[in-house]
Amino acid sequence: MTPAPTTTSAAPSGAPAGDRAPRRGGFASATVPRHLARGAIGFGALIGSLVLLRVVGPAGLLLAPLGLVALRGCPMCWAVGLVETVSAGRLRRSCAGGSCTPRRV
Repeated sequence: MTPAPTTTSAAPSGAPAGDRAPRRGGFASATVPRHLARGAIGFGALIGSLVLLRVVGPAGLLLAPLGLVALRGCPMCWAVGLVETVSAGRLRRSCAGGSCTPRRV
C-alpha cells in the first residue's frame, strides 16, 4: 500500500496561493506601535525591579519576569523583533535562473 501524495502550500488553508501575507519572524509584533509599547513595558519593568530592589528588597525582583515576558526573552530579542516588525512586508525574494535576490516592494 502506497501513501497518498501530499501537497504543501505557502498560503494559509482556504486562501489562494497568490494571496500571501507578509511573513514575520518569531519576535515580530503586528505593528510598530505595539512593539514599542511592549518595549516600554518590558524595559520599564526591568528598570523598576532594580530600583525597587533598594526600596522593598528582593520582593522588587518580582517585576523582572514581567519585563522578560514583555520583551520575549531578552532586550536583544526585542531589538531583533523591532527590526523584523519594521521590515515585514517591505522585502520580497525573487528567484530566477537558480539565484534568489531580495527586492523592495
